Amino acid sequence: MTDRAIIDWPAWTDSPPGRYVLDWEQTQLDRVVSDVFGYHALQLGLPQLDALRENRMPCRGLVLDAASGASAPYTFPRGLGRAGNGVAIGSGNSSANDSKGAAQGLPAGLPAPAGRSAVWCDLLDLPFEAQSVDLIVMPHTLEFTSDPHRLLREAERVLMPEGQLIILGFNSLSLWGARQSVGKMTGRPFVPAAVDLIAFTRLKDWIKLLGFDLERGRFGCYRPPLGSDQWLSRYGFMEAAGDRWWPIFGATYMVKAIKRVRGMRLVGPLKVKKPVLAAGLAPAATPNTRNHTQ
Repeated sequence: MTDRAIIDWPAWTDSPPGRYVLDWEQTQLDRVVSDVFGYHALQLGLPQLDALRENRMPCRGLVLDAASGASAPYTFPRGLGRAGNGVAIGSGNSSANDSKGAAQGLPAGLPAPAGRSAVWCDLLDLPFEAQSVDLIVMPHTLEFTSDPHRLLREAERVLMPEGQLIILGFNSLSLWGARQSVGKMTGRPFVPAAVDLIAFTRLKDWIKLLGFDLERGRFGCYRPPLGSDQWLSRYGFMEAAGDRWWPIFGATYMVKAIKRVRGMRLVGPLKVKKPVLAAGLAPAATPNTRNHTQ
């Protein structure tokens, strides 16, 4: 992540287009994650969205690095190492967690939404065991990392077989993507991103190469890239029209994929069938065959 991304993203989410996008994404996430079951769920980055609030898994975590957690009320533990080191902090509603954080020299405050834990680490080197997580949500995380491929490989590594991955991002094949391209050339990008926007078609190729099956894809936010609530509301009719007539040109997309493990697994003892001989034929050798020298 870049310093510009640290400054721009919290401010952008408070702007009219930012609220417009986050409202749509929060609605989609609430609907999708409520039907995903298991034990461990993670949200990587973007604390402005509460991606797991409707999920019912017992262990839910918000994974942040120094850049994604730079905005209040989230505070970054100073002196945290990056090469595989991570710090887990419980919900800020518990006084026991606050005292534990103070004892470790970590800053007090609200580290995560209620009922969740905050994990501070390098997102490109997740401190979780392989095949240990049932659900990972990445809201715009690929657009802020310096190595999107590596982040996807890390997600694939920690996900269990049949685990689910949900990715949200800005669609480069949209009016918002076109304005972003022009804005980057003039030094005034419309949406915050550390790297170029990732097209939906390219993302599909990436996740398929990692062994994921695409289960669901949805586009949204069809209004033009405007900067005021008044003008955005005037184009509200484009939501229904865009969803019907030009669905792949929405400003944002949500992808839901399932990790598949290919191959065959044998269950129980191996049963070997004896060959069936045709009538009139005898085997060349049998288990009782013995060599005698006379």
